[in-house]
Amino acid sequence: MSRPPNLTLPPRARVRRMETSRGSFAVLECVPPDSVPHMGRVLMLPGFMGSKEDFLPLLEPLSAAGIHTVAVDGRGQHESPGPRSEEAYAQGELAADVLAMSVAISEATASKTPLHLLGHSMGGLTARAAVLSTVSSCPWASLTLMSTGPAAIQLEQQKRIKLLVELLPVLGKEQLWHEMQKLEERDRPSDHTADFLRRRWINTVPEQLMVTGRQLMTEPDRVNELAAVALPMMVVCGQEDYAWPVPWQREMAARLGARHAVITGSAHSPNVENPADTARALISFWESATRPTPPNPRQSSAVPGRPRAGSERGPLPVHR
Repeated sequence: MSRPPNLTLPPRARVRRMETSRGSFAVLECVPPDSVPHMGRVLMLPGFMGSKEDFLPLLEPLSAAGIHTVAVDGRGQHESPGPRSEEAYAQGELAADVLAMSVAISEATASKTPLHLLGHSMGGLTARAAVLSTVSSCPWASLTLMSTGPAAIQLEQQKRIKLLVELLPVLGKEQLWHEMQKLEERDRPSDHTADFLRRRWINTVPEQLMVTGRQLMTEPDRVNELAAVALPMMVVCGQEDYAWPVPWQREMAARLGARHAVITGSAHSPNVENPADTARALISFWESATRPTPPNPRQSSAVPGRPRAGSERGPLPVHR
């Protein structure tokens, strides 16, 4: 679970509702200043127990570079409504939501700049599923998998999520939240942030938590399928990621032919733990992903393991 350091909106940011063909979603949107060229747009998907606020620290540096950012609460997350039915949170349903969001963004903005897709943690698995469901007419200019691995999370984290999924219907959300706080190893946040984290947990639909928690424990390896998609990709992670170890993500990037950025001074949430370096890595990737490249007549489609446009520099450690 990402923990934003504060909840202050940067300049030109607003919270609004986005209407789509699949329902209404709460979004956090930040537009670039008029004084800079607009270079692209990005739809950002939060992870398990997360929300749009997990991307707050990235909004200002991305918008200053000309990126129009749209961070979303997915179906049943925090301020986006969702049904009390487990079937509603199947991966295919969530992937279809992502496509509907992307269509809504394209229709609502006059800009014709490229639309990028980024998913953090569980959001990365959803983003991958969305790309694989729209291979013939992919609406995105690139895919970024942030702190997301090739398949299920590592065993120790599976044990923690399994316990959460089992206890949630027994204890209820309020009591389980208090039990979870007893196991929290990080320093206590400010009272304002602590109140937000509790409200986010209470607001999120229980069925959303249980179904996506199971997905994290059972996700199959779909890297080879994704590698066959001709789309610039980047894998970015913190140097101490505990959900999917860095070597797993490094190997996944190699299999995808994707750029790989390791963000120092961060663990599973580089978006909040080192947003400055994370933003620099993202901007560099998006610039290269949309830069025109000379056609190669011998390569008409992506080949697993072969770098794509935007990933030609390979591993990219990012230092403070």
